Amino acid sequence: MVEMSEGSQPPHTEAELHIWRRIIEGPSQPPRTEADIVAAGMAMLRDRLPSDWLLTEAAVDRGDSGADATFTLRSPDGGALQVVVEAKWLLEVRDVPRIRERLDKFIERQPATIGLVAARYLTKSTRESLANAGLSYVDATGNLLMRTQSPAVFISDRGADNDPWRGPGRPRGTLKGEPAAKVVRALLDLHGPWKISDLVKASESSTGSVYRVVEFLKSEALATREDGGLITVPDWPALLRRWSDDYQFLRTNTVTQWIAPRGIESLLERVRKCEMRDYAVTGSIAAATWAPYAPVRSAMIYSPNPERAAEAWGLHATDTGANVILARPTYDVLVERAIDRPDDLRIAAPVQVAVDLMTGPGRAPSEAEELVEWMKSNEQLWR
Repeated sequence: MVEMSEGSQPPHTEAELHIWRRIIEGPSQPPRTEADIVAAGMAMLRDRLPSDWLLTEAAVDRGDSGADATFTLRSPDGGALQVVVEAKWLLEVRDVPRIRERLDKFIERQPATIGLVAARYLTKSTRESLANAGLSYVDATGNLLMRTQSPAVFISDRGADNDPWRGPGRPRGTLKGEPAAKVVRALLDLHGPWKISDLVKASESSTGSVYRVVEFLKSEALATREDGGLITVPDWPALLRRWSDDYQFLRTNTVTQWIAPRGIESLLERVRKCEMRDYAVTGSIAAATWAPYAPVRSAMIYSPNPERAAEAWGLHATDTGANVILARPTYDVLVERAIDRPDDLRIAAPVQVAVDLMTGPGRAPSEAEELVEWMKSNEQLWR
């Protein structure tokens, strides 16, 4: 099997070299046409193939074949396959099934063929969707995946995590920030389908913010607009996981570390008896309300005033060995729809607990998956 090689310098066409030089000059020099995108992508592939492998453009009538470009990959032992390239200036997750269907037509006509998508820039979620669809890809920043069985090739590389050529005013294409958090929480916490006006009211967001978030979710195939304009979320766990990519408990909030000297159970008893009610327990302790996973070793608690809470609960500040994390929530929505348990402990909503665990330390991601499984089986109890 061929894997990434270093030091090989296979030949490039003059056109590819011209495009390659212009792109590597920096983000101010993006590819200008789809032909530029293809040339840059093929140059990147050649750079990563051993020198005794050949990747050459096939002499086919593109207009007749319908492909944006076709290349032949030849191994040293004479094996060969066709690489059919679909070039896109902009590609979103929702476009992947259509691209897959289009490239499948080429593959059906020529079995020794793979489909490869070349684009100016591909987001992480789009790259994952292409890989899950069995497609190879390359973008002009260096994100690359090429997989073939015969001849056996696996080439993978990482380029930019963000679009270096994003124009001013163009949506960032993420679920970061308070508007996204408010809209996502409403979509996940409450039943749909939704009218835009209802989602504006439920999320307490501006109409413009809701439209922007919904359009992004549509581009990621995480939301759909039905006849009549109703918004639905076809796969809420997928939306929850996608939000966790951008909202991360430890990065988004102001986090401090503490020690509960008498242990977690003693801490929880003090929390229950304390007159302060402006907190919300999240993480393992909250998740155990619905999906016990393992004995609780630490506490994650939202508090608008961590220092005051620490004093009231008898916590000691520490840089190492903490068993308590207090987080000042960056957005109010993170502690909305909190629940008072029968034992008088206030916990965050299930959706918030799950997303907090997904990027938490240690076994937290496994606990998140256990909680999500419970949520899938008991949707009527938490939505």
